[in-house]
Amino acid sequence: MITPAFARTMAAYNAVLNTKIYAAAARLSDADRKADRGAFWRSIHGTLNHLVWADRMWMSRIDGWKAPSQSLAESGTLHEAFDALSEVRETIDADLAAWAARLEPGWLDGALTWFSGAAGHEITAPRALIVTHLFNHQTHHRGQVHAMLTAAGERVGDTDLPLVLRSPN
Repeated sequence: MITPAFARTMAAYNAVLNTKIYAAAARLSDADRKADRGAFWRSIHGTLNHLVWADRMWMSRIDGWKAPSQSLAESGTLHEAFDALSEVRETIDADLAAWAARLEPGWLDGALTWFSGAAGHEITAPRALIVTHLFNHQTHHRGQVHAMLTAAGERVGDTDLPLVLRSPN
C-alpha cells in the first residue's frame, strides 16, 4: 500500500503546510483564532489543538509516544496559548520526520491493535492503513483550518503537494 518514502514525503509536506497555516493564524488576533466558525472543533485554535492531540494519540500507538491525557472530547482545548500550541506543533513535526526517517518497510506490513476510546472497543488494522490515516487526518483538518483562515481574510499560499515539495530537478 505505502512505503517509508511515502511517510517521509508526507511528514515533510505536513511540516511545511503546518508552518504556513500557523504563520497565517499568527496574523489573526487571539479572539479571531478562537472564534466559533462552525467547524467540528469550532475554531481555528480548537482545530489546531485537535490535530496536535490526534498526532500524539496516533503516534503513541504507532511509536510509543506519550499519549495525551485529555479525552477526544477535550482535544480542542489542549493548549490555551497559541505560542505554546505553535511550539508543540513544531516539535511534533520534527518528531514525525525523525520517525519517518527510521521507518522500515517490513514494519508497514504488520497490524496494529489498540483500544479506541471513540469506538469503545479494541480495533486491529494494517499499520500501512493507520499511517495513511495519520497523514490523511492531518490534511483533512488542516483543510478546514485553511478554509477558516481564508474566511477570516488570511492567505496561506500554495497547498498542493507538487508545489509545496518541489523536486530538485
